[in-house]
Amino acid sequence: MTLQRYATTAGVAHGAMPAQPGAPATEALGTHAPVVRDLRERAGRSPHSLHFAAGDVVVVSGLPGSGKSTLIRRAVTTARAIDSQDTRDRWAGLMPRLLPYALYRPLVRVAHYWGLWRALRSGESVVVHDCGTQAWVRGWLARDARRRGRVLHLVLLDVTPQTAREGQRERGRGVSGYAFARHRRAVGRLLRNTETGLLPPGCVSAVLLDREAAGKLGRILFADA
Repeated sequence: MTLQRYATTAGVAHGAMPAQPGAPATEALGTHAPVVRDLRERAGRSPHSLHFAAGDVVVVSGLPGSGKSTLIRRAVTTARAIDSQDTRDRWAGLMPRLLPYALYRPLVRVAHYWGLWRALRSGESVVVHDCGTQAWVRGWLARDARRRGRVLHLVLLDVTPQTAREGQRERGRGVSGYAFARHRRAVGRLLRNTETGLLPPGCVSAVLLDREAAGKLGRILFADA
């Protein structure tokens, strides 16, 4: 049986979203040609939802402050959402207020990856917040999805560094100049590769979003093919 393994869309103002030039109409499990959907600069014609096969894994990536957590919290209602920021906030509520985050950061990371491991083992559909700098995490997700007979998809937010910095200020939590530069390099490389159809190993589809398209996206859904 041929399964559709790419993101389909709904809610486009003028009919179904056209396939990108050179992209196949379907992505069968086990094929290697990726599908890239570019929803940037669509002048208000962005879809309101993305649809994936049940049990698949979606990684949402982009610069710190680009709106990844906001998108996940708003749009993910039918899957497990794994966001490291949620884990950090839970631990912050348990620790003394004056205790620097750097002192308990290793515990937060262990808790985050333990929660991610448990979510993957559940067999449910999973949406994962990705900072863009840890390619090994995307590799782990792809291998685990493949082991379960599912696949990995990428949703990549493309915003300017200025917009990302504004997003950090709005949430009241920024990153250092050094860390932000590291994120810019990693996300920039991921974006350039995705634009040319070179997706992370094991990833079968990608959706590119700018700030407007992300704002219009109301649901990330999973259903049986």
